[in-house]
Amino acid sequence: MASTKISTITADGVEVFYRSTGSPTAPVLLLLHGFPSSSHMFRNLIPLLSTKYHVIAPDLPGFGFTVVPKSRNYIYNFESITHTIISFLDALSIEKFAVYIFDYGAPTAFRLALERPDAITALITQNGNAYVEGLGKDFWAPIQAYWNSGASSDREAIRSAALNFETTKWQYTFGSPHAESIPPESYYLDAALLARPGNEDIQLDILYDYRTNVELYPRFQAWLRESKVKVLTIWGKKDPIFVKEGAEAFRRDVEEERLQVEWLDAGHFALETNEIEVARLIGGFLEKHGI
Repeated sequence: MASTKISTITADGVEVFYRSTGSPTAPVLLLLHGFPSSSHMFRNLIPLLSTKYHVIAPDLPGFGFTVVPKSRNYIYNFESITHTIISFLDALSIEKFAVYIFDYGAPTAFRLALERPDAITALITQNGNAYVEGLGKDFWAPIQAYWNSGASSDREAIRSAALNFETTKWQYTFGSPHAESIPPESYYLDAALLARPGNEDIQLDILYDYRTNVELYPRFQAWLRESKVKVLTIWGKKDPIFVKEGAEAFRRDVEEERLQVEWLDAGHFALETNEIEVARLIGGFLEKHGI
């Protein structure tokens, strides 16, 4: 296995932090993380895929160690995040790639696909949602109330309930049959980065904007049908945030011959305990389809 390289590159006026490994001449596999994590969530997966793929995992703006200068006057929404990732890929001269999506990485990749329909060679979704039925009702109810009202009281309720250490830890441990095996540095790092001055409001802005992704779900689904992209779903079946019905829904838009559905005995952050199995599934799937 190749070692993981740590780099930064300027794209869209943003200093994008990213991890990479593998030969630059190998097929590209882009890893897109979700809330409240960063490319750190892929730290164990990246080297496992390094023998066959050029693996690249950036930190999205507002997360991890990507730096957005104040002078950039960045608008923290999914349109901006997608534009930054497109600029990041352009800066690295990457035109075609398979993509692993998780949580916020899903709408980022789907929005990218709407702008560049032929760029994605394969889609690997680990609890990366594109269907209304994939939204866990209990988790999303207060957020949807905020979407509907836009009220500061609903915003503050989410701040106090969601942006704290215990909730961050819960996202990692709930639903995992081996919660005691999850390295605590994962959720401690996320919590520390969330607590940086000004970051809570960035997260609330992004969470409020998530409603625009739901509005785009029909267009995401149309791309799945029309692009004929190969899709591997690897789903933590005990995830209360993006529930298992979201994985099953891909069957509506992706024919059986280009869809593989796999279930993990895990919660939201399935990679914390299932990285070897996930790497095996990804390798087999991409090899099967000649990628």
